[in-house]
Amino acid sequence: MKLLTTTAILTGLAAGAASAQEIRFQCYSDGNECEVYDDLLTQFEEQNEGVDVVVDVVPYQAILENLPVQLASGNGPDMAKITDLGGLNEYYLDLTDYVDTAYYEDNFGNTLDWYRAGDRQGLYGLHTQLTITGAFVNATLFEQAGVEMPGEGATWDDWAEATTAVAEATDATYPMAIDRSGHRVAGPAISYGAEYFDDEGNGSFDGFAPFAEQFVAWNEDGTMARDVWASQGGATYADAAQEFINGEVVLYYSGSWQVARMDEQIGDFFDWQVIGSPCGPTGVCSAMPGGAGIVGFEQTEHPEIVASVIDFLAQQDIYAEAAARTRNLPAHAGVASQGVEFEDSSEAAQAALNAFGSDLENVSPVAFAYQGYAGNRAMFGITVERLSQAIVGELSVDEAMTRMSEDLATATEEAQ
Repeated sequence: MKLLTTTAILTGLAAGAASAQEIRFQCYSDGNECEVYDDLLTQFEEQNEGVDVVVDVVPYQAILENLPVQLASGNGPDMAKITDLGGLNEYYLDLTDYVDTAYYEDNFGNTLDWYRAGDRQGLYGLHTQLTITGAFVNATLFEQAGVEMPGEGATWDDWAEATTAVAEATDATYPMAIDRSGHRVAGPAISYGAEYFDDEGNGSFDGFAPFAEQFVAWNEDGTMARDVWASQGGATYADAAQEFINGEVVLYYSGSWQVARMDEQIGDFFDWQVIGSPCGPTGVCSAMPGGAGIVGFEQTEHPEIVASVIDFLAQQDIYAEAAARTRNLPAHAGVASQGVEFEDSSEAAQAALNAFGSDLENVSPVAFAYQGYAGNRAMFGITVERLSQAIVGELSVDEAMTRMSEDLATATEEAQ
């Protein structure tokens, strides 16, 4: 029987719940997401006697590294908040037979493909946090330096020149910094000509070299905060959020999920704003979309309940409340069209979220496709490892590019 509405699912669950049925929801937070979901799901539990949704809060690294191992061994949770959207597809519970698929197509159509892979083309995930990369700028440092901030359409070169002048005038430690993440550098790389796919739709690093050369040069000459990339090994993630919060970095390229952190920790220490993604020499000014979503797993003993929990969180009023309380951009078309008044946000945070939202129209189709590519997790890791080796001098840029292509071929072969 196909259940079309949340109400129908909830009624059936409430009527049939004779004893406690526990659902384990593995969750990580960029801010307060898990806390908000836990609170919202008390409403679900009240409507469904005998159902207990336990929100297990774990570090993000556990989602990246431990969850895939748990799923492979058959010991995973019933559901989880994840970011490797296409990469974990083989484990997902198909929600098609439990929810109104038309509702999801109408409201989440732009993100549904991110959860699909190969011949598994069902309905698998609820995209809860739509994110976009972009740059945070310390406006106070620009003012103190007497340097004019580059305007709309400014290039990465323009910002490198301006932030270097600001850093020299104010004794800021670094002109610019970018998170140590393959996802984070993808937008700038696309703006420099990276294609990420070959003619057959397979992963590729064709066109990545121009960005690699510039990025390595900026790390060598002090334009970029070198320690962010040089002080870590392998594909380990690192950010420069704290350095920006401390006033050490003039421009910090990260993403919309950092707004709440900036709002809470910077306070009135200095004025900051979001300027979106600078343009590359190709004329493209692309950010990288992404975010997190909630999925169920096929190994659950309670697929109908798991589907109903996800569907509960997908309903417009619940979704809108979650977006407002967590200060995340909505992926729900209905919620986005009505606008979100983010709770407990300063004027700077509201402006920053609006700036990120308005930059979505500049995102390259390549970036959307790359975010949904099942092999992107491997490519992100390869990018970080080999770029870092070029930055510290272990490899030349040409050698790094050769290794990246070789690594990708190996990863593709192993995946197949």
